[in-house]
Amino acid sequence: MLKQELDKNVFQALKEKMKQGLLPQWILTDPQIYEMEIDKIFAHTWQFLAHETELKEPGSYVTRWMVNDPVLLVKTNSGELKAFLNSCPHRGTQLCTADFGRKKTLTCPYHGWSFNLNGDLIGVVAGDKVYGGEMKKDEWGLRPIPQVGVYQGMIFGNLDPNAMPLEDYLGDMKWYMDIMLGRSDGGMEVRGLPQRWVVNTNWKLVLENFSGDPYHVQTTHRSTVEMGISPQDPLYAGYGHQVVLQHGHGVNVITASAPGKPQRPPYQGLPQEMWPMFERNLNEDQLKVFSKATVLVGSIFPNLSFVSPVHGSEGHLHNYLNFRVWRPLGPEKIEIWSWFMIDKAASDEYKEDAYKGYISSFGPSGTLEQDDTEIWIRVTQSSKGIMARSKDHSYNNLLNYLMGLDRVLPDDTWPGPGVAYPTCYLDAISRATHEYWLELLTGEGPESEQEMMRKEYAGGHGDE
Repeated sequence: MLKQELDKNVFQALKEKMKQGLLPQWILTDPQIYEMEIDKIFAHTWQFLAHETELKEPGSYVTRWMVNDPVLLVKTNSGELKAFLNSCPHRGTQLCTADFGRKKTLTCPYHGWSFNLNGDLIGVVAGDKVYGGEMKKDEWGLRPIPQVGVYQGMIFGNLDPNAMPLEDYLGDMKWYMDIMLGRSDGGMEVRGLPQRWVVNTNWKLVLENFSGDPYHVQTTHRSTVEMGISPQDPLYAGYGHQVVLQHGHGVNVITASAPGKPQRPPYQGLPQEMWPMFERNLNEDQLKVFSKATVLVGSIFPNLSFVSPVHGSEGHLHNYLNFRVWRPLGPEKIEIWSWFMIDKAASDEYKEDAYKGYISSFGPSGTLEQDDTEIWIRVTQSSKGIMARSKDHSYNNLLNYLMGLDRVLPDDTWPGPGVAYPTCYLDAISRATHEYWLELLTGEGPESEQEMMRKEYAGGHGDE
């Protein structure tokens, strides 16, 4: 009843404010909103589980989470990937508790039931004596995750058996994923293990930070400017294009140099001996975008973000790809899962240098990560009080998402798909993501100007 009242009395006003580029602060920490997000968003959208290179041999497994659902991802003897609820169907305990491993048989630590890699129940302790012939083993196998999909080595799961296919959900984001994940021979590989840490903040806040907020870089990460790691130009993170995509996704292609000014080395400073690979694996328009990019940063809704930066000094630059999942643990808490990925074709020396760059910047104790985490916590702390959480409009608890609204027009010369704006200092992705978030919460189709612009400007682009 409480959720229905919230739907009826609040969401129409919320929609109207969002159309104006305003966002009520109470949605960040509201417990009712959070419960609705679990039921209406995370129960029906595609969530990242692992990369194929984490499961190299038959019998390999990793344990992951889809918010509160524990997932067991295994590679069968035939090389097939299977995902199950990591819960024994006998009494429900988690079947595998290690983060990763390799097994021929999956045995429950509670009562000893055992399962093969295909999820079939193959052994019951004292089965003949305690169950006799009444129990049918083929009815008590592991419960599969309803949908599993793979794109460019990225393995996703969906708890809704009727959800749209993964490739449809990713939409035009696949074009940009191809640049990051499919540019070199052999693709990418995960190096090391995904790092995990808990932060007292809201998942929407951190998703937005990566998907559509290069504007924070010059202030939040000011220390990198003072140390000479980042350029002095206060607009450097704004040069490039912000691209709004379907289903709440978005990407910023940052050039870090003003148009007409000297550009950074092409292809994110990757070794020149790898450039022929890019020409083989990417189409002409993708090469145009990739050759000028310094940073690719964005998000795949609801809770997967990525950053592909350039670190180092001139003549010794390195690039890597960092994917991260924001797993909600409550309206004010998340668990961050962070993967380091690198081109398989790169040299071992290059991989090691890039990994050190990742650890020192976006690892849990990295300089950039510490900067961001402090801000995320502060926003959440200031969004918990009476004034911020009140639905009484007299408090005027509205956050500003007006940057570029009705002022910055899309660039119709952009060679890639999506609605591309000629600056990354813009709230276009954030507004579009919030619109899609509200669409899923209410079950109502998109009606916004942002959505109409997406359709208009994305109509002529697509995969080639």
